[in-house]
Parts: sequence; structure tokens; C-alpha cells
Amino acid sequence: MLVNSGGVNARPHSARSPFPRFLNGRRHSAIPDFPRSLRARSSKFRSLSLLLPVASSSKPSPVRAAAGAEAGGSASSFDASPGFPGPFSVKIPVGDRHILVETGHMGRQASGAVTVTDGETIIYTSVCLADIPSEPSDFFPLNVNYQERFSAAGRTSGGFYKREGRTKDHEVLICRLIDRPLRPTMLKGFYHETQVLSWVLSYDGLHSPDSLAVTAAGIAVALSEVPNSKAIAGVRIGLVGGKFIVNPTTKEMEESDLDLLLAGTDSAILMIEGYCNFLSEEKLLQAVEVGQEAVQAICKEVDALVKKCGKPKMLDAIKLPPAELYKHVEDIAGDELLKVLQIKGKVPRRKSLLSLEDEVLTILTEKGYISKEATFVAAETIPDMEVDEDEDEEVVVDGEIDEGDVHIKPVSRKPTPLFFSEVDVKLVFKEVTSKFLRRRIVEGGKRSDGRTPDEIRPINSRCGLLPRAHGSALFTRGETQALAVATLGDRQMAQRVDNLVDDNELKRFYLQYSFPPSSVGEVGRMGGPSRRDIGHGMLAERALEPVLPSEDDFPYTIRVESTITESNGSSSMASVCGGCLALQDAGVPVKSSIAGIAMGMVLDTQEFGGDGTPLILSDITGSEDASGDMDFKVAGNEDGITAFQMDIKVAGITLPIMRNALLQARDGRKRILVEMAKCSPPPSESLSKHAPLIHVMKVRPEKINLIIGTGGKKVKSIIEETGVEAIETQEDGVVKITAKDLSSIERSKAIIANLTMVPTIGDIYRNCEIKSIAPYGVFVEIAPGREGLCHISELSSNWLAKAEDAFKVGDRVDVKLIEINDKGQLRLSRRALLPDPDPKEFGTQQTAGAAGEESASAPSTDKDADIEQTKDEVSVAKVTGSTRSISTEQTIQPRKKAIKRLVSPAKDKAYISKERQKKNSSKAVNSISANDESTLVNDEAKIG
Repeated sequence: MLVNSGGVNARPHSARSPFPRFLNGRRHSAIPDFPRSLRARSSKFRSLSLLLPVASSSKPSPVRAAAGAEAGGSASSFDASPGFPGPFSVKIPVGDRHILVETGHMGRQASGAVTVTDGETIIYTSVCLADIPSEPSDFFPLNVNYQERFSAAGRTSGGFYKREGRTKDHEVLICRLIDRPLRPTMLKGFYHETQVLSWVLSYDGLHSPDSLAVTAAGIAVALSEVPNSKAIAGVRIGLVGGKFIVNPTTKEMEESDLDLLLAGTDSAILMIEGYCNFLSEEKLLQAVEVGQEAVQAICKEVDALVKKCGKPKMLDAIKLPPAELYKHVEDIAGDELLKVLQIKGKVPRRKSLLSLEDEVLTILTEKGYISKEATFVAAETIPDMEVDEDEDEEVVVDGEIDEGDVHIKPVSRKPTPLFFSEVDVKLVFKEVTSKFLRRRIVEGGKRSDGRTPDEIRPINSRCGLLPRAHGSALFTRGETQALAVATLGDRQMAQRVDNLVDDNELKRFYLQYSFPPSSVGEVGRMGGPSRRDIGHGMLAERALEPVLPSEDDFPYTIRVESTITESNGSSSMASVCGGCLALQDAGVPVKSSIAGIAMGMVLDTQEFGGDGTPLILSDITGSEDASGDMDFKVAGNEDGITAFQMDIKVAGITLPIMRNALLQARDGRKRILVEMAKCSPPPSESLSKHAPLIHVMKVRPEKINLIIGTGGKKVKSIIEETGVEAIETQEDGVVKITAKDLSSIERSKAIIANLTMVPTIGDIYRNCEIKSIAPYGVFVEIAPGREGLCHISELSSNWLAKAEDAFKVGDRVDVKLIEINDKGQLRLSRRALLPDPDPKEFGTQQTAGAAGEESASAPSTDKDADIEQTKDEVSVAKVTGSTRSISTEQTIQPRKKAIKRLVSPAKDKAYISKERQKKNSSKAVNSISANDESTLVNDEAKIG
């Protein structure tokens, strides 16, 4: 259903100029007298179109008026400038909801621009093309860029630079999803550079923008001047609870067993890409059928929209090589091409083709070509009227002429050499080469390397060739070779991803693919990963991901590097096979082996004498990929498929063709898996001695802070003390210790276990080391990394003025746990484990002490007595922990006798609370009287 939001219909002519395009010498006569300089620039600067003489009049120009009449509309109030089309919108049903397509609201100066809305996710896509065509080539000049604005989700970038910059990997993948279905619909011979720009303006976290971006790009191109065959659309298909869902939400995808993105036209499939958990071929075909029906429904609505407000296509800008040039190239190089295409080796075949191409170029561009048919034509005789100049002129009367004066001489007509442009010759030579290659496959049943259509190239693989790597494998299939290396690490090695949904998402497994120019025997620039590298790496990564163990079973971060050392087709699938072997060699307990294969196709076999049935090719080479009609990559095991990707170079394929390709791919995968099992030497399947060791332990979540410590000091000290590489803590109480050797793990594990242990009041710890001494007591290490305070009052049965007087750092003592405060700090007692003093001995010591003090105090002065009294009072305050201040009057009062205090040990009783401790401490201080007799603190008092 079309909805005209502006109340008017849009004009179908171009918004670039009110006049028809006049590039490449087309329709100059339609332009009135106008300066050539402005005429040449009017298409580049759109605003100059308003300077045309007819545009200055109050009446609309004839062209503009005609266009408006054709559309059957008038100027819109929204359209401030009469040169722009009015706004349109259409609601298109997709699955169980609608998407809203709007055009004419934004980007009106672009050749085509739309906004597509699904829920609260909004995609804006524009299409522009260059005014001047680029040099003809065999590759359509299409450039696609896709960007996710963090503001779309109300966020900013988590990095240092807050402005969106270099395209991220997942954005590159979506660029490829947009590019691949668009390219087959572009008509040959159109060389104006075309740019598709797509932005995510709003994201609601539920409706994925990638499939929406494919549809938006297809609609924008259909509305623009770019000549294309049909409109395309894209949808995502999920499988939840055995039911297929069109464009599922992100929450539904969390439960889905399939992630399929499909793009196509109203009649055929152009591209599929997806990942699944060992899905069968039949299930996948059912999903494709559901997706194709949804795409067809969208394309029908888009066609109706294009009829309303689409711009006329630039069909007159298409330039194709001369039709006769194809025949000339076949005449010159046909016989030689048949011989060259039979060369099995890629490098010698490529060099022979280059040499043959140079020869054809020399003939058709420099020497000139003379058709073979012209050389067999007999020389024609042309009568030549010649007059003998030596004879005197004679006057001819009454028109008479002497027949003897006329000489007829035979003149042979030479064929005129034909010359063609170098670009056209190169384009035609490539197409002719592809035609001969396809004919050889269909007619002879043999491919360039002599294989039958379903035959697999010879496979050879070996593992463990890199001694210091954690896992390595070299996989060779024909002339395609991949060196795969697996590396294991802890969480710090995980790949951080900053995207719209998650802030600093961590990838535990990632595969990185690289394709150096040396792999094809060429010289090229080395730099960052290309879009092709990123796409192939992701395909191989997603193919292997379903067979990896869970993080609980294998707590490693896994990185696989696949370097292509030789390439002649299907290097991404070689990365799947080599990556699987490398994982096994690294000791990763994968669930099963995974193999990948690339399928090709020759669609129109009837052209080369076939019966018209499409010919499916297994394990295609590079030339078969370039000259064929399909590149269908399938990865999985005997039970099902884990990843797939299909690109089409023709108008599309149907479900029966795809079914045949999938079944033939399954047979090929099984044969590859058998060859992988013959790997020599085989994967070690045990953890490398060079790989780090990771120990996982579980503690109470509330104990995590004890491991970390203030500002991370404790965990850093454990790492330094034990020599481990890293200690990772999680909020749920999981602790991962990473080290190179087992002994350091055991030491750190013991420290963490002691730190996080749950001590019980009354526990006794023997032979514990004193770590430090303070004025108020000593700190005793009851377990590695776990210390408690033994107050000075709990160190000895006798009174101590200073802990240093009886103990030093490094001494070993036995202590008993008597209190755990609210902060988890431990209070220890040595006195609680000492034997009770003998009462008789205690009385004797008291009398002797008193007599000695009395005799010793005789010669002493009052000043000495005051000092003794002061020490005694201060010591009592420290022992009891009382916070009350001691007045000056109390301190300087003289005493005739010093009091010798003895404190009885606690009878294995725990501290009840801080409040009771303070009360008992106050009682203990008050119990000291000024009598001459020594006072014994009641053992019920808890002196802290």
C-alpha cells in the first residue's frame, strides 16, 4: 500500500538538473543557447541549474512541466525547491510487522535516497554516481560504505577518540552483505562510479540494522538513475523452537538455531550467508524458501514505489564493446585458447594467457586486423577512366568521343585493417576466455586441471610443524594452501569489540585471515586487512565456533591465524580445514572435525551444447570462480552445516539448483574429512608445553575484594610473589590463575585459598610467623597472605611495655582466633594458649616484687615515683584500649609503692562484641586502686 505523505506524487525525472543529462555528447540540441562553460558544470553543481534562462521565468520550464504532468502531480509544500521530487512513503509488510520506507524527505540532491524504519531502528541510505564515466573495466565501479553511529543508541565511542573513524570489522561485513547482491543486477557497460552510503541513525536494540540496510540500499538504487535489472531486498531468517521467523528481534535470535541473511529479487536468489548449529540441508532449504517469499513480497512493493517516484535510468550511458570484436578475438586466439586452457598449473596457464592477450592486443590495436573472410574475396576490377595527357587536346563536337582514348585498368581493392581500443579488446578477451573455459567443462566434461565436475583436488595436511606455537597445521588442497596457527591465552588476550549494543564486548574466539600477494605469485602492497580478508576470516571463524568447548570446560581465549601461502580458489574453506587441525594440535577439545568446500556452477549449459541442466562443480579453482556463475561455500561435518555463503554472478538461482549444490557439497565435505583424518603427523590433541596453564577456582563473591585489595595492591603482590602471569577475578566469585608452570599456580592458589577461607572463632594456628610489629601489638600470618592482629595485651601472661621487648619480626608463635570484626579483620591471642600461672608462685613473685620495689624506692626521689606512676597509668590505658584521657593531676601524683599488675589468661572465650569489650576495658581500668596491694584483673574482663 502506497502512502503519499506529502499529498502529491513525485516527478520521475532527475533532480540533478531540470534538463536531460548532456554528458558524453547526448542531447545537446535540447539545451537552449547557454554558455558552454556553465553547461559543462551544471551537472556537477546542481544549484547552477537555477541559473538557466528558462528557470528564471515565473513559468516552469517545458521539461520540468512535462515531467510534472507525466507524474500527475503538482509542487509539494514540503518541496521548497521545484527541482526536487515530493516526499513519498510506503509501508511494506515483512514477517509479522511492517517496515516504513520514505523518500523525498532527506538527501534530495542525491540520485536516490531513502530512510527505512523497523520499530525504532532507522537506516538512511543514499546513492550517488559520478558525472563523468571512469575507464571501462570488467569490474563495476561500485563502492559501498556502512556506518553505525553510536548516537543512534544514545552512546559515544568507548575509545579515546569520540568521533566515528575507521570502519569496524562488523561494519565491513555489512558492507559486503550490501555489495554482493547489488553487483549482479548492475548492467554491463555502465562505468559511472556509483557510491552507496548507509548510516544507522537510530537503533532500538531489538531490530537488527544489517538486513534493513540491504533492503534500504536496494530501494535507493531502484529509485536512482543507476541502470539495474531489478530491485533487490534482504531479510534475516531465524529458527526458534522449530519455527522460522522473518526478521527476528535480537532477543529471538538469542534462542535461534539459525542465522540466515538472504537477498534477492522477485524471481531469484542472489546471495545467502549464515551460520547454524549443524543444520541439515533440508532445513536450510526450507529457511531459504521462507526468506525468498518474504523478499518477493518486498520487491513487489518496491516496484510499485519506483513507478511512482523513481528516476529514469541512464541507459544511454551504457557503452559495450563492438559486437564484431568478439568474433575477431575468437578468430585470432580461439585455437590457441583451447591449448592454453588445458594447462593444469595455475602459474604457467596464467603466463600463457597473458602472452596470448598481448598478441591479440598487438594485432587489434597496433597492426590492425584483417578478417579472414576478406582475404578470400577475389580482387574486384574497377574501370578507371584515364586520358592520355601526352596527346593534344581535341575539341569534341556534338558530344562525340573517341573510344580509343579511354583506357580500362584493373585495380585490386585491399581490405581495410580494423583497429579497436585497448580497453575493449581486454574486456572481450576475458569474456571469450571464460566462454571457452565453460565450453570445455560442458562439452568435454573435464575441467582445466583434468578433474570431473564432482572431483576433489588432492589433499595433504600436517600438524606440529611450528615447535614453539601452541598449535599449527599446514593444509594443502591442490594449489591452495593455508598455514593455520592456534594460540591460547587468558582473558587479557580476548578481542574487545565496541559496537552499538555492548560496551567493550569480549570475543573469546576469533580467526584472522590474511592473503599476501605472494600466495598468487604477484607483487603487491602490504597493509591492513582488506574487506575480503575480514569477510573470509569471519566466515571461517563462524564455521568453527560451534565445535568449541564452553568456557567452563576450557577457560582459554583462542586465536587462530590463517595465512594463505598458496591460492587457487577456496582459500577461506582451506582456512576452515587448517584452522580445525590447528585447534586439535593445540589441545582444544573440539566436538568434531569441520571441513569446508566451495561449489561452482555453469548455469546456461545449453549455450555450449548441453541439455540445459545447470552443471554444479565441486571444489572450484580461481578461474572457475571468475568464469563461473556461482561461488557457494559450505562448511560443516557429516551431521550438518555450520556456515555457508553464496554469491551469484548471474540474475539468480532457484531452489532446485541450490538443493543440488548442497547435496553435492555434503558428499564433498565427507571426502575432505576422510583426508583430514589421514593428517601426518597427526594433531597432538594435548596442551602444548609452551601454552599457559590456567587454574579456575571458586570463592565466595564477597571475598573477591580480599584478593584484589586496596587499589589492586593485594593481587599485584600475589603476582609478584608467586610469579604467575595474571590473576583474573569475576564478580560471581570465579578466579582464574594464569601461569607458565604448575608450581607458581600452586603457590598463588594456596595464598588465595587462605585469603578467602572462612575462619571460625576458636581456631588455633601453630608456628605462625610474625610479619610486622606495631606499638599496639604484632601482625601474625596465620596462613599465606592472611594476617591477624595479636594485641600487646594478648601476647604474654605478664605485662609488656613494648612488643619489641619480647618479640621480633620472623619469630614463630602459636595463636588462637578470638574475634572477627565487621570488616573481616582477625583478632588473635597468644596468651589464650599459655598455661595458667601457679598461684603459689604468683604470690611469691608478688611479695618479692613488692619488697624489692619498696627497698628500691627508698633512695629514689619523688620525681622518680612520678615517672613510674605515669608509665603505669599510660600502660593501663593502652592495654585496656580505653579512650578516656588521663589528666595531668592524675599523672603527677606521687606514689610510695608501684603496683605490679598481673593479668590472668582468657579461658578460651571469644570476644562477644566491641561494646562489651569497651565496657570490660573500663571496668579493668577502674579496678586498679591506690592500695598498696597488687590488684588482679578479673578474668571475666576482656582486656583488648
